[in-house]
Amino acid sequence: MLLAIDVGNTNTVIGVFTGTTLGAHWRLETREGRTADEYAALLHGFFALSELPWRSVTAAILATVVPAVRFSIEGMCQQHLGLVPLIVGPGIKSGMPILYDNPREVGADRIVNAVAAYERWKQGCIVVDFGTATTFDVVTPRGEYLGGAIAPGLIISADALYEHAAKLPRVEIVRPRTVIGKNTVASMQAGLVFGYVGLVDEIVERMRREVDFPVKVLATGGLAPLIARESRTIEESDELLTLTGLRLLHERNR
Repeated sequence: MLLAIDVGNTNTVIGVFTGTTLGAHWRLETREGRTADEYAALLHGFFALSELPWRSVTAAILATVVPAVRFSIEGMCQQHLGLVPLIVGPGIKSGMPILYDNPREVGADRIVNAVAAYERWKQGCIVVDFGTATTFDVVTPRGEYLGGAIAPGLIISADALYEHAAKLPRVEIVRPRTVIGKNTVASMQAGLVFGYVGLVDEIVERMRREVDFPVKVLATGGLAPLIARESRTIEESDELLTLTGLRLLHERNR
């Protein structure tokens, strides 16, 4: 079995593959202070809940945008599973040329998403990842990573309203019934959700005008289903796209 771990700034997503089948997946808070033993205890519990054999893990792959977490997860794999994880980063064989000015600047999660999206469609595509930051990544019909855009994430925007406006509360990120809110919470939800849909559609449409090839638009990340339902540009949503990309990268580097 392959253990695939994607460490984001806010959440860590973990999946277990048997061949190409995702047998189970879990999401937990990213916390820099966790030790290797704590990660092992958490994962052992997840495996037990899913009735999966912990000792059947034979390989692991890790993508992280939080360098401080890498050491603990590597230690967990080595000490408790007896294996060295493959780390997504410079030097890994992705099968995808990076056309960024400095390829080392591209986050590991962005490359993983681009690889998974291109493998799915084999054509030009845009991947919108709703994480702590929202990233937009463009892949050419030849399977090249062209570049993209980065915007503040939806939760960051909501937290900024709460922290910098004295009378505004912290709100749940859900779709309000109408865009014209009749109370403060509904008004904030309308501005956040529908305003964010507008941001996504505008960036995607501008990207489409800048390239000379048709693109498919795929959304991923925890908030992808919420925004995708309202967007006129997002064609498909897959919350677990990054795990699929990690599996593909592991296959290419075995």
